[in-house]
Amino acid sequence: MVRERIRLSSLHDRVMSAEQAAALIQDGMTVGMSGFTRAGDAKAVPLALINRGRTAPLHINLLTGASLGNDLDGMLADAGMLKRRLPFQADARLRAAINRGEVMFIDQHLSEMVEQLRSGALGHLDCAIIEATAITETGAIVPTTSVGNSASFAILADKVIVEINLAQPADLEGLHDIYIPKRRPAREPIELTKASDRVGTPAIPVDPAKIAAIVVTNQPDSATTLQPADADTAAISRHLITFLEQEVLAGRLPRHLPPLQAGIGAIANAVLAGLKDSPFTDLELYSEVLQDSAFDLFDAGKLAFASASSIVLTAPVMARVMPAIASYRDRIVLRPQEVSNHPEVVRRLGLIAINTAIECDIYGNVNSTHVNGTHMMNGIGGSGDFARNAQLSVFVTKSLAKDGRISSIVPMVTHVDHTEHDVDVIVTERGLADLRGLAPRERARVIMENCLHPSYRGQMADYVRRAVARGGQTPHVLEEAFSWHIRARETGSMLAETAPEALSA
Repeated sequence: MVRERIRLSSLHDRVMSAEQAAALIQDGMTVGMSGFTRAGDAKAVPLALINRGRTAPLHINLLTGASLGNDLDGMLADAGMLKRRLPFQADARLRAAINRGEVMFIDQHLSEMVEQLRSGALGHLDCAIIEATAITETGAIVPTTSVGNSASFAILADKVIVEINLAQPADLEGLHDIYIPKRRPAREPIELTKASDRVGTPAIPVDPAKIAAIVVTNQPDSATTLQPADADTAAISRHLITFLEQEVLAGRLPRHLPPLQAGIGAIANAVLAGLKDSPFTDLELYSEVLQDSAFDLFDAGKLAFASASSIVLTAPVMARVMPAIASYRDRIVLRPQEVSNHPEVVRRLGLIAINTAIECDIYGNVNSTHVNGTHMMNGIGGSGDFARNAQLSVFVTKSLAKDGRISSIVPMVTHVDHTEHDVDVIVTERGLADLRGLAPRERARVIMENCLHPSYRGQMADYVRRAVARGGQTPHVLEEAFSWHIRARETGSMLAETAPEALSA
């Protein structure tokens, strides 16, 4: 089976153990690893590297597509091996190390990191570690369940370590479309006019001489965990579907809808899954990640095609989908993230982008990365790539957190990832605020009336009334703009002890 997966015979003598391959990585190197939101990450060599780092000083700068699976980010952080990490992570232990200042984390739009690497702004890439389904007769690398930044890492790195993962289905071959933009300024347009278009090659073109090691593994991807849909996420989905139906009736959207993008996580997955019960058919996705909801929509006959950069599934759906991946192959394409998230393509296709927020303020600014403006959660990911360029930019969040002690709608967000200029619609379980064509004062009223939880309406109305009295295009009481957050820090709740009467309809 190994020889069937390594089809260039001259590479057979480069098969070695994970420990031997890890020895090729030296202290201070910059390393690019495959992996995009727990999918398609290298599994054996990083673990061997961590074991080395526990016994001898070893520090690397680590670049990936997005977050790694198999607890690798947490183990790398615990071993003290990470000097610099970019562009995204989702591990609690790494997050803690970042917020302690022990790891320098660069939070970056996912479409942009390779551009900076290609230009030299991020320095030199010493080594790439790429998980693969196979190596072709020409030495090209066939990725597994993600592409992410793997293609550019393999092309730009001095040397490449390939993990051939026998646990990944051989039928993944043919799923990928590897397109690498030319260097600026001689770059040509990416000729994608439909989500289903293919413009590249099915494998990553690499000079076989650069492949320094091949490690054979047999370990599936980490399954993701998703909270099941609840009454709040179901309500968010209903509000959004009703809005889209109204947009179709008004002639602003086609009946089958433009391609959809949905961020990662339980809320976005639940909102997308709600489309199973909608009147919409022949749907398309042009997104970063295919979660459970995408395959539920495929199996329900609602989804016609999906383009993404990775496939990330819960254990039950992974067990159902991966053995049958060949049956989905003519309906899925996996691309490099600089293509899946490319602003040019997003704008051309006219996407409906659905992303999640930590908090939104009354003027439509969105914080998707920082708690209380200082502590990193995961990162901006690709939400900015889509929000700025989509035909319709939607942000979803539950109106309350921490059993009602925290409001997700606040006077002013403590960190701005998406300005009011890039946010068209905000949806909570309470309702939907269509912000298009509204001035800031109008936005404040619509968000309060439709998205804010009733328990916070009185104190928000009082804040807005006093802010408006001071004047301004975007009225604020600056000395109180973060008073809700300060109150929560000091008392555990944003609720005022004596809240003013609720805003009248």
